Amino acid sequence: MVEAPMGTGIEYDYLIKFLALGDSGVGKTSFLWQYTDGVFHSRFISTVGIDFREKRLLYRPRDAEGAPQGKSQRIHLQLWDTAGQERFRSLTTAFFRDAMGFLLLFDLSSEQSFLAIHGWLDQLKTHAYCDNPDIVLCGNKADLEERAITEDRAKEVADKHGLTYIETSAATGQNVCTAVDMLLDAVMRRMEQAADQSTLPGRRGRPAPDVAHMQLTPVDESKCSC
Repeated sequence: MVEAPMGTGIEYDYLIKFLALGDSGVGKTSFLWQYTDGVFHSRFISTVGIDFREKRLLYRPRDAEGAPQGKSQRIHLQLWDTAGQERFRSLTTAFFRDAMGFLLLFDLSSEQSFLAIHGWLDQLKTHAYCDNPDIVLCGNKADLEERAITEDRAKEVADKHGLTYIETSAATGQNVCTAVDMLLDAVMRRMEQAADQSTLPGRRGRPAPDVAHMQLTPVDESKCSC
């Protein structure tokens, strides 16, 4: 993906919303700051309720071998940062339905945050827009020497639930962009597959976010930055 400058007005083809989930302290806020601004804030600040970051991208589809194909599309990406504490759960789950994809983070040095994955997946089954939303599971804080969760163990859980797994570090930037790119690829593929369908797999009778929130009116080509 290529980062595009933020401008004024509607200068993008798709508005896509991702949600970062996980227990408090796993590094969601730092992860998103690293992705959007390339900086790491070492001081822990607990998110209260909901916050979000934004980024503009030029997205170009790729084939099975990773070679670019087709026309580039301008993406306005909103990355929503949720509070991990239980007392905010009723607030944060209200945003689940509008998200097209999810970054589920746990702390590689914390057994508890890893075990909490199952609870977050249950929340997604209940509140997400469909039964099988696109999810990338991120084992964060991969830069730490001491870890409680092995890569094999994390992959086993990911495979069990049909999730994509990657190890990341908000501190060093390791695989942060890759994780978001993987999620964006999955969501864009789902959009393409659903373009000629009246319903999405697993929908619960609600308007599909990729139609209601992402497919926008044609952009004024005179303003095209291609």
